[in-house]
Amino acid sequence: MSVKPLHDRVLVKRIEEAEVVKGGIIIPDTAKEKPMEGEVIAVGSGKVADDGKRIAPDVKAGDKILFGKYSGTEIKIDGQEYLIMREDEILAIVG
Repeated sequence: MSVKPLHDRVLVKRIEEAEVVKGGIIIPDTAKEKPMEGEVIAVGSGKVADDGKRIAPDVKAGDKILFGKYSGTEIKIDGQEYLIMREDEILAIVG
């Protein structure tokens, strides 16, 4: 299934963190926090300003990003979990 976000929305796949910390302790799934880092999969066409002009998004597919802990809406596509969020919920591009 193909998904194309609308307007200023972005489709993001979370980047999973390692299960073992430096001390060798394995963290169970129930104790893990959801990662706040992800990869942009698809981007909408941009936000429409008050004057009717479209503002191009700052992110593009393939960018690695940081976002807030409770940002976006979780969705499932073909068994994979994704987030769909507004571009203004993205905190930074990691490069």
